[in-house]
Amino acid sequence: MSGNIDDYIQQGIYGTLQTKPDERRKFLGTIRERIVIALTKEQVREKGIYQEVEDAIKENREARLYLNGNIHYGVLSKYTKIASRYNVNYTFVTNKNHNTEIGLLLAYDHAINKEDIYVKKPTPTEKPKQTNKKDLFSVFSKLFR
Repeated sequence: MSGNIDDYIQQGIYGTLQTKPDERRKFLGTIRERIVIALTKEQVREKGIYQEVEDAIKENREARLYLNGNIHYGVLSKYTKIASRYNVNYTFVTNKNHNTEIGLLLAYDHAINKEDIYVKKPTPTEKPKQTNKKDLFSVFSKLFR
């Protein structure tokens, strides 16, 4: 009985206990097992949008889009427009006490246990540089002047 009273008093003083508080700080208030897709702050700030995110929003309309409130709204607006287009609710999450690298995530209010949630940055495909005769001629002419 005394344990229950102590728990009741602790909850009155500090609020209800949260499961996995470190995960919740990292993942904008939710936990890893609920996430469909995630972008880092750096990825969110890039020009354009990630097509994977738009596809995930379109396919998971019951989920909620969580946006890092420490990122300027002008940067986030491209994703809020997509969420509005597909009638997906979104929330801005700002935590002044913890800095997370997560910029955006789409998550349910229940566990889905998706294994790979992070969108990988596309690696630029480099074309081999083609040399043409004109370029070679200009290089040699500069060398032998």
